[in-house]
Parts: sequence; C-alpha cells; structure tokens
Amino acid sequence: MRGDDRIRLHPCPGEEQLIGHPVLLDFSREASKTSQIITGHEPLLCDFYQHQAWADAEHWRAIEAHAPACEDTALTTRLHHITWSRSLPLAVGDRAAGFSLTKPEDFESLADLKSYAQESHVEFDRFLRSVTDARLDERIGMPWFKDPPLSITVTEALTQCAMHSHFHRGQNATRLRELGGEPPPTDLIMWYWKGRPAPVWT
Repeated sequence: MRGDDRIRLHPCPGEEQLIGHPVLLDFSREASKTSQIITGHEPLLCDFYQHQAWADAEHWRAIEAHAPACEDTALTTRLHHITWSRSLPLAVGDRAAGFSLTKPEDFESLADLKSYAQESHVEFDRFLRSVTDARLDERIGMPWFKDPPLSITVTEALTQCAMHSHFHRGQNATRLRELGGEPPPTDLIMWYWKGRPAPVWT
C-alpha cells in the first residue's frame, strides 16, 4: 500500500504531541465492572457510532471498486487517519483499552488497512455495550489545549471523534469523484432512511 505521512490532514488536535507519549492521557485506572448498554441519556452516541461503521463500510466498498482509488496516497492516508483517530477516544473512554500509534506504511496492503478499520469498529461496539453512564459523564483533560485548558466529558470526546470522521469521509468522497469514482451517500439521514442498516464490508 502506498502511504505518505507528509500529506497534510486536518489532524486530531495534538496528534503530533502524542507520538511517543501515550502517558499524556490516563489509561491506567481499572475499567468499570458495571455493564449496561447505552439506552438511556445518550442514545445518539450509539447512533453516531453505528452510523460511522456503516458509512465507513460504504466508503471502503466504493474505493475498492475503483482501481485508481486503491492506489491513491491521499485516500489511503485518510482511511488510516480515520481509523487511528478513533483509537484515541476509545482509549480515553475505556480505561482497559490499549493505545498505540500507527502509520499508513505499517500496513502492507489495502486489505490489511481495511482489517484494521473493521477491528476498530468491533472494539467500539464492545465498548458502547459495556460503558456506564457514570463513566460517560466523567470529565477528562485534553492535554494539547493549553490556553485556555480544556476539560470535556467522555461523551463529548466520543462525539468529537464521530464528527471528525464525517469531515474526512467528505474529503475522501471529493477525492474519489476526482478520480472518476462514485462516492456513496452516507449522511446520517440516509442511514436513518435506510432503516439503520448494519455495515456491509464486502
């Protein structure tokens, strides 16, 4: 897979500062032993991540169906970034989750990168089915915001991640069209209209 980490993305805030410094965020405390599916005060959070999995799968199929897109560095770099950036708020939300930085060139093929993306969605689904309301309401500091400092809830951090992925899927949709492909419609309203479908990766 061709990758180039010199391509400028609209990055996760502080992405550069995190390289080599995973201890900036506290992942060490024991995960809560109380489990519940989010069905109460944060149903939209589940919607956002179920929609994200579906939308990512739609984009992956469209990209794989168009050969020039499979070899496009800008597309594959953003596909990696969408997945990598999802691992950080997961680690924040789930104290038991591991966190590691990856780069596009760590994946030998587009298929390997796709497997990485699918696995991250499985991990998020597991997290959302076990997280407690109390954990979602806890506040966490964002170490890359200094002046003024920023403290947000775990729910807000997870919402930011979902919104961040929308931005990059929009970029990829534009690039896919430039390459002669046909980007799929993946707005949240389309997911609702289709009856909240599960992701179809192949």
